[in-house]
Amino acid sequence: MNDLVQMDLAHVLHPWHYTGQQTKPLVVSRGEGCRLWDTAGNSYLDAVGGLWCTNIGLGRKEMAEAIAAQAEKLAFSSTFVDMSNDPAAALSARLAHLAPTGLGHVQFTTGGSTAIDSAYRMVCFVQAARGFVDRNQIIAREHAYHGSTHISMSLGNRDGDRAPEFQYETDTIHHISAPDTLRGRATVAGCVAELEAKIEELGAERVAAFFAEPIQASGGIIMPPEGYLKAMWEVCKRHGILFVADEVVTGFGRIGHMFASEARYCVQPDILCCAKGLSSGYQPIGAMLFSDEIWDTLTSEARYYTSGFTYSGHPIACAAALKNIEIIEREGLCARALEVGSVFQEGLATLSHLPLVGDVRGEALIGCVENVQDKSTLALLPDEIDVGKLISDAAQAKGLLVRPLGHLNVMSPALTITEAEIHFTIETLGTAIREVADALTRQGVRIN
Repeated sequence: MNDLVQMDLAHVLHPWHYTGQQTKPLVVSRGEGCRLWDTAGNSYLDAVGGLWCTNIGLGRKEMAEAIAAQAEKLAFSSTFVDMSNDPAAALSARLAHLAPTGLGHVQFTTGGSTAIDSAYRMVCFVQAARGFVDRNQIIAREHAYHGSTHISMSLGNRDGDRAPEFQYETDTIHHISAPDTLRGRATVAGCVAELEAKIEELGAERVAAFFAEPIQASGGIIMPPEGYLKAMWEVCKRHGILFVADEVVTGFGRIGHMFASEARYCVQPDILCCAKGLSSGYQPIGAMLFSDEIWDTLTSEARYYTSGFTYSGHPIACAAALKNIEIIEREGLCARALEVGSVFQEGLATLSHLPLVGDVRGEALIGCVENVQDKSTLALLPDEIDVGKLISDAAQAKGLLVRPLGHLNVMSPALTITEAEIHFTIETLGTAIREVADALTRQGVRIN
């Protein structure tokens, strides 16, 4: 065992650390494009895209140069109250230009979780500032993932995330069903009716906001039925409920648009949260974009808006985001995501006939394979088998990284992925699935 692995095992608490069994970490030392190398020199195609975030690919020299130049020019400057810096001001204008209609204002954060946390604070603040002091109830969805701060984790409700040792905000946050159509459980009309019923139960005069990812990513790539998001948005508008779009994953080209809310789903949110693809992972940064109407409420009288972070509008992170957006636009990566994304989706569809595969789904460069025990009933394997991890381990041994999420394997590769790399991904994942199915069968697990 090398020194770095030993250091990690001895000292690091990882996100979603599993305390039941100590396993050796994969220590990554280098990355270029869609490919990673570990400390032993082994190479892997990263079909996970880091963590939904390496949109422009790794190892971009011009990104490194932009970050270094900004670090030399101005490494840090506070943005509290009435201070700013060159990159933060320029990035705010760039985001306002790219954002859905009416979202002309920005609060910078440190990532997606803090963007969602800031949105929660904003909706409560603005409703109170409008005179609706009791309007502090929030509606979100089952199987959502909105981040890992206290409030963002409370807004999410993904299977396995609610560790009993933690506490969650439950008095003001409520959940309705996800638009999961795989097992015939969701229709647009049914989802709208459930939202209306929840609003009536809570009292429309008490509901501040509805939080929704356009595609529920970490919750299992739950694809909304056509017309769903617009219908839910229209309900919110009718009741004076703010619509918060969590585009931490879907933003910056993942499904072919800088932002998906309006361009793909015909929704004009009141607040939009983004991160990940904002800098393609080159620097930690997030942003909460909000409407002109909210800005007018905030500035309607003299008051302090007491929310923000030391690293809000960090000059190096903002410089990285500006260069990242420049690359996405210059290289036409949104259009490219649609072009190579069709190859990716067609490839995923070819896995449908394999044993274990109950469903494949996704859009552009986001995809998911759902593994089941019975293809006809879609019954799942027992949790303790951890089939997604078995498949990801088998794929990793062959030089491919896919993300295990329970019974799922999820992919969100860089927008720069080549067709050859897509073919390698599909072929290798298919082989891994066959191997795991064969091994489970030999162990006496019945797979139908």
